[in-house]
Amino acid sequence: MKILITGAAGFIGSHLLEELVKQKHDVIGVDNYDEFLYPSDYKRKNLQEVEQNVGKKVEIIPFDINSSKIVDLLKSENPDVIVHLAARAGVRASLKDPLSYSEFNIRGTINLLEAACQAGVEHFVFGSSSSVYGKTDRIPFVEDDYADKPLSVYAASKRSGELMCYAYHNIYGLSVNCLRFFTVYGPRQRPDMAIHKFTRMIESGEQITIFGDGTSKRDYTYCKDIVQGIIGAINYRRGFEVFNLGNSQVVELNYLISLIEKETGKKAITKRVPWPKTDPLVTSADITKAKKMLGYSPKTNIEEGIHNFVEWYKMRRV
Repeated sequence: MKILITGAAGFIGSHLLEELVKQKHDVIGVDNYDEFLYPSDYKRKNLQEVEQNVGKKVEIIPFDINSSKIVDLLKSENPDVIVHLAARAGVRASLKDPLSYSEFNIRGTINLLEAACQAGVEHFVFGSSSSVYGKTDRIPFVEDDYADKPLSVYAASKRSGELMCYAYHNIYGLSVNCLRFFTVYGPRQRPDMAIHKFTRMIESGEQITIFGDGTSKRDYTYCKDIVQGIIGAINYRRGFEVFNLGNSQVVELNYLISLIEKETGKKAITKRVPWPKTDPLVTSADITKAKKMLGYSPKTNIEEGIHNFVEWYKMRRV
């Protein structure tokens, strides 16, 4: 199968790229090496790790999905499926520069959908987010929830992307799977994300900021499990569907920090601040649908996942 991945040098994208290359697929990686949240060298190191693990050179096309030439690229490469992971990420960062989230996450997704239809691509996998559930009292989150009360600009931009995916499915018959990722972590995680940031700061003896009393809960999902779910979505082509990809096991923030302390051998210095309006207190995925339709079956518990991440962090730091 020929698969085009946007955001291929990023955290999730590089893991998907690596696995698909190992499975002997023809993979086209696309990335614009945006430096909004962290230096582009970080992504280049991701690709170096991929190349070490697959034993060969991996080419990435430097390309912006907002480019007017995206149709030409798709017609030239002629992929069977597009996995759209490129996005401007970050819940709190979206408050500082909301217009860029509209530009990248909404306009960029529309541009890619339009190009896909013009180029005759038949299947589209969209990387969405659990943040789309927003304000809800229904736990765990189920795909048929309304998801009409986003708590952040980022969440709203991702929900907008899902709605655009449905519109293009309805108008042009494009097969689309929208994947709602739940707090993905593991090796190559972005340095601005909580687990990476906590590990770095605990290791260096810096004070970490904890929102609330530390009893908030997240459905942390290991990167390799997410990749397995994405591949399931690549192979599932039956119209339009939305899937939760989580671990279906919620973890309290205080416990998460204790695991990082254990793996680093250092005690966290903490500062507690009020809970932000942009974040839900709990995220929890009902993954019944993904299990049944995609064969999705997450294997990695939080203890193993944090151990793997800290080991990788020490290696990357050196």
